[in-house]
Amino acid sequence: MRMVDVIEKKKHGGILSQDEIDFVVQGYVNGEIPDYQVSAFLMAVYFKGMAKREIADLTLAFVNSGDKNDLSSIQGIKVDKHSSGGVGDKLSLVIIPLVASVGVPVAKMSGRGLGHTGGTIDKLESIEGFKTVLDKETFIENVNRHKMAIVSQSSNLTPADKKIYALRDVTATVDSIPLIASSIMSKKIASGADCIVLDVKVGSGAFMKSIAEAVELARTMVEIGKSLNKKTIAIVTDMSQPLGHEVGNANEVKEAIQILKGEGAEDETTIALTLASYMAILGGVFEDFATAYAELDRIIKSGRAVEKFKELVRIQGGNPEVIDNPNMLPQSKYHIEVRSSESGYVSAIDAEKIGLTAMLLGAGRAKKDDVIDFSAGVTMLKKVGDKVDKGDVLCILHTNSANAQEAIAICQRSYSFSTGEIKLSNYIHEIIQ
Repeated sequence: MRMVDVIEKKKHGGILSQDEIDFVVQGYVNGEIPDYQVSAFLMAVYFKGMAKREIADLTLAFVNSGDKNDLSSIQGIKVDKHSSGGVGDKLSLVIIPLVASVGVPVAKMSGRGLGHTGGTIDKLESIEGFKTVLDKETFIENVNRHKMAIVSQSSNLTPADKKIYALRDVTATVDSIPLIASSIMSKKIASGADCIVLDVKVGSGAFMKSIAEAVELARTMVEIGKSLNKKTIAIVTDMSQPLGHEVGNANEVKEAIQILKGEGAEDETTIALTLASYMAILGGVFEDFATAYAELDRIIKSGRAVEKFKELVRIQGGNPEVIDNPNMLPQSKYHIEVRSSESGYVSAIDAEKIGLTAMLLGAGRAKKDDVIDFSAGVTMLKKVGDKVDKGDVLCILHTNSANAQEAIAICQRSYSFSTGEIKLSNYIHEIIQ
């Protein structure tokens, strides 16, 4: 088999066999196929797309390129959750203890963030002592005994995807739905869960900017899951503005605690309960959405959910007192008010610009080896639909840097205003199963 023939076939829209896809993936990982040929292949996929079976085969080739987690010794139906990423998305911190509180085992493997803020692992590491590296025996024991555990992702999980993603990043082929879908699903399948719930974000703070694109991605990933015998549900959720009021690491942990106490913003609470409800249904605890949603909402209001989060922190070495006193989380030196330059209603917030603001303050990584400042971030006091007067505080920027002029300017530019009242977007756009 020759790589040039595979490129030629895909260039003309041909359907590749599983052997041809395995040849490309294995050859690239082994160093037998050069970057320039895989770049040509990726561009051919970008323009010609892939059939459902091809996408499933590519996903499986990524899975088979590295380690696969064996969770068979964990009792019950293991359900995993994945978010396609957004600004202020701290929902995993809420969902893990919430779903575990109804007896569904959540064996979560998560990554670090590269961009506006840290990933779930970085957020949890803002809690003093919290261990995100556990040996396999402790991880499995925690899930069996407490129904939950979270660790940082293995470095050898889907290495082919990591290598190909790096190439996509420099060849303008990132925004290809077959490549996005196979990348996401390969990591979830290699992680070993029985069922998967996908949170596909759409809007200014998400990778997918249009609902049509987000729905197409969601459907593609659900089809991959089904073809590989993994029950999969995708929920397309709104990211036209940052989720909740906090963007950062320590301040997102603080807000997650508020949600679990029943004091969270409506948008993040609604989306968290929706995702958790479908996880509980796939886990076999509930038969219908309405019952699951009502029971999980009741668990939050009863205080059980926040106590379960405290339990998660304790069993992974963190200081559980943080849950009762979030002011123990890292605090920044400077707190800068960003004020409105006009009066009216907030008509839009460019979530991507808010994310960039947070990164400039120190909350995220521009490069993989950058060090995150856990205390840095943005508190949003005004969101879409809110009425403001000139001079009102829109956001508070938290930073340890004395020079934050660029961040302030970007934050101010992220807000748009109108003279009339604004109709808010739906929090949930579509559910695909």
